Amino acid sequence: MKLCVLCKTQKAVLKRPKTGQQICQPCFYYVFETEIHHTITKASLFRRGERVAIGASGGKDSTVLAHVLKTLNDRYDYGLDLFLLSVDEGITGYRDDSLETVKRNQQQYALPLKIVSYGELYGWTMDDIVQEVGLKNNCTYCGVFRRQALDRGAVMLGVDHIVTGHNADDIAETILMNIFRGDIARLGRCTQIVTQGESMIRRSKPFKYTYEKEIVMYAYFKKLDYFSTECIYSPNAYRGHARVFLKDLESVRPSTIIDIIHSGEAFEIKADIKMPTQKTCERCGYMSSNTICKACVLLEGLNRGLPQLGIGKESRVRKQMEGAPPQELPSVVQHFSQIKRDDSAPDIIQPRDPATVNTPPPRMPTGILPVAPPKKDLNW
Repeated sequence: MKLCVLCKTQKAVLKRPKTGQQICQPCFYYVFETEIHHTITKASLFRRGERVAIGASGGKDSTVLAHVLKTLNDRYDYGLDLFLLSVDEGITGYRDDSLETVKRNQQQYALPLKIVSYGELYGWTMDDIVQEVGLKNNCTYCGVFRRQALDRGAVMLGVDHIVTGHNADDIAETILMNIFRGDIARLGRCTQIVTQGESMIRRSKPFKYTYEKEIVMYAYFKKLDYFSTECIYSPNAYRGHARVFLKDLESVRPSTIIDIIHSGEAFEIKADIKMPTQKTCERCGYMSSNTICKACVLLEGLNRGLPQLGIGKESRVRKQMEGAPPQELPSVVQHFSQIKRDDSAPDIIQPRDPATVNTPPPRMPTGILPVAPPKKDLNW
């Protein structure tokens, strides 16, 4: 029997993917939570009294984030008012079931929950969009709309800060994708642990240095309630190819993920490189590097019956939209300046009966040490 390398008293039950240490469950909980606490304090992510929205999808990352943040907020007295903020993209058979998990998390962690939907914000659900564009570029629409939807929900909640469950694997994948695409502007931003969102709302990633495998392991041993199925519309996503490449590298060198993140942090952009400047969208008031934001360009294509209008190079499309008379520009989304802030706690959203919800079993983590079979009694 191997003993935990940290406490040297209890039996080791797992091997940490991040360090290779063989440790017991209590020590794993301690180092996992303490490393996240150190990330939070070192980067000064929070200020006492902040209203913080946790981006909650019902998946492993956001569920563990909600559990850990509530635990650390109580343990170290951060003084935060925590909320759950979810986006309903309108994906039948996926998001409707995963949101039931979020509603149960609302009860389990006693955190207020706010849900905003694509249908209410944009007049389109992802089911509608996929019918128009197919499965090739649908993730472009979803990513652009979801980011803006989170900021809109945050303004409605009156929060100061949004935290998301992006983990070390996600960030390493994003760095690779930006390198492959030659996207210098995003490469400089994607490694930042804190970014500025709309209306002075900050965004941060407390899991920046946390391995995905350890998040799965933590959720498994803690028996957390989460939704384990991937999006049904994402099999052809470009990120999937970067993920496969990263996993192949990790199998050869486990420190690859952290190494890539540190490399991304060390990138320096030459002073003579022209970088986009932040502006405000003329239509919806959202931050943008152009006079018309990406979300409004995509919506313009959908509403015209030309869904590919905003895909790829769109300078011509933007010029047409910018030159159109004001009366010809339909108001498809509410302007940010018109969003009403509600400081009161959202009403409790009751989940459906679990028997009527499709809840896949949790993922089985790798790194669990095998249990040695009992020795045979050879006494006659």
